[in-house]
Amino acid sequence: MAVEVLSSSVVVERLRAAGCVFAEDEAELILGTAKDAAEVAAMVERRASGLPLEHVVGWAEFHGLRVAVEPGVFVPRRRTEFLVRQALAGADTTRPVVVVDLCCGSGALGAALATALPGAELHAADIEAAAVRCARRNVAALGGQVYQGDLFAPLPPGLRGRIDILAANVPYVPSDEVGLLPPEARDHEPLVALDGGTDGLDIMRRVALEAPGWLAPGGTLLVETSERQVPGALAAMSAGGLRARLVTSEELYANVVIGVRA
Repeated sequence: MAVEVLSSSVVVERLRAAGCVFAEDEAELILGTAKDAAEVAAMVERRASGLPLEHVVGWAEFHGLRVAVEPGVFVPRRRTEFLVRQALAGADTTRPVVVVDLCCGSGALGAALATALPGAELHAADIEAAAVRCARRNVAALGGQVYQGDLFAPLPPGLRGRIDILAANVPYVPSDEVGLLPPEARDHEPLVALDGGTDGLDIMRRVALEAPGWLAPGGTLLVETSERQVPGALAAMSAGGLRARLVTSEELYANVVIGVRA
């Protein structure tokens, strides 16, 4: 059976008809990724059905990297690059650092940090098997290790008291607001990567309380949160014994709470 060869304009038209706001940009990515006409047609069909673009093409751009993103895995958000920049700004570049990417999803944060910090010892963990498989694709070349389990539970005990950068992109959407998310997120990303409990801070509180036992002296915990959750996130950091502060980016609509172990 002959395969219809889709021109750029036809791809744009079909994507726009499906409601894709940035149809031109998405068409360019699909046409640049697909190996042949059949794959272009399949990708357009999958995108038009509502699958996130990153799951369609199999990757996402994040902090200058092309990060593999498989179906069923949380898609790294561009605003989270701000968290990476804050972690790098506070890193001690005079020595190899220990980096942990908690609730790692695709492993994008860990990969970005390890790429920017030569010699870094990288570890990542997630509760979802699909995320762990995907993260291993992204951090293997960097010498990173990925573990499956709940928060700190699967990490090697030898990391206790040694972590310099703990990047924890925990779920922070309140449970009763998950249904209000765009279909791309609520229908195609795992609920465990989105639902942060009643006020969205349940997982973050657990991380903040346990983090001091894993951080090295002067080590930092960085989490992303929403503007209205900032007071609760700061309080959780302080309750865990960390010196807490907030940094924001109006451009990216990003709020990152940073806790430092004394």
